Amino acid sequence: MNLLRRHFLKLAGAALAAPAFPLMASADDYPTRPVRIIAGFAAGGGVDITARLIGQWLSDRLGQSFVVENRTGAGGVIGTLEAAKSPPDGYTLLMMSNTQTANESLVPQRKYELMRDLMPIAPVNYSDLVIVVHPQVAAKTLAEFIALAKSQPGKLNYASSGQGTPYHMAGELFKTMAGIDVVHVPYRNSGEARSGVIGGQVQMMIDAVPAMVPNIGENQVRALATTGKTRSGVLPNVPTASEAGVVGYEATIWLGLMAPAGTPKPIIDKLNAAVNAAIKRPDIVKLWTEQGAVPMSMTPEEFDKYLRGDIVKWAEVVKKFGDKPPQ
Repeated sequence: MNLLRRHFLKLAGAALAAPAFPLMASADDYPTRPVRIIAGFAAGGGVDITARLIGQWLSDRLGQSFVVENRTGAGGVIGTLEAAKSPPDGYTLLMMSNTQTANESLVPQRKYELMRDLMPIAPVNYSDLVIVVHPQVAAKTLAEFIALAKSQPGKLNYASSGQGTPYHMAGELFKTMAGIDVVHVPYRNSGEARSGVIGGQVQMMIDAVPAMVPNIGENQVRALATTGKTRSGVLPNVPTASEAGVVGYEATIWLGLMAPAGTPKPIIDKLNAAVNAAIKRPDIVKLWTEQGAVPMSMTPEEFDKYLRGDIVKWAEVVKKFGDKPPQ
């Protein structure tokens, strides 16, 4: 009996230990087949373009295709849910932004929790935003626009690429800190929102510097202020919002990668190392510097802390609107 029991315990112990070896082996060999990167926004936008750039580098470095899959809708919620419910094997990743951290407060009915159902891999980059107006708006400076908005409460509009996006949240934060009432007009994506302000259907927009610089250069819009702590290297003559009178105002758009919760830690670490190597490449640094984007490098643990802090930050902004999210 004792012999039988010892034999059973030996087999049980081996069975319990067995899963650890395939996980480690899979991390060593990973990836052995194509990996998909889910982008929750339309093709041609910042999330999509960055996902394709990083995907190409990961493909070159790790020897398998990293294919971007656009799952659009509901301000990134649909794509995030698709990633969250995917197998935690390293073959589905999510290219995300501060849209996802804002959605934690803005979209209470979502069927996932970011920090429960996904796990951080690495941030990629961040960009300052720029506050622009249509050239026919009678404001040459940010102070003049604020004065104009205060003289016409509820009469001026601003565009964003949708509810909960960094551009929307930056707009609501700006409204609160500047003490103005301008109406949010959500579009389906950044390109349509940009067209709205260029065409004069809306008066103002807060957009990523890399995306809006060409339109500023062609005088299709007028830049009033950037939103970083310091002036943008590609728009050095444009003051920061803080310099222009909204003291302490700061907003950015940042991008990063996550994976379904439960993805083996060795795979997360391997991807983190590959992403951090990519963003240090001279050609990528040069490209992003010329566009006004700044590489971000963190460990998975540091990125986890960063994400949790960002969730708290936007939760505080959302609280200012009461129980109803801003429209």
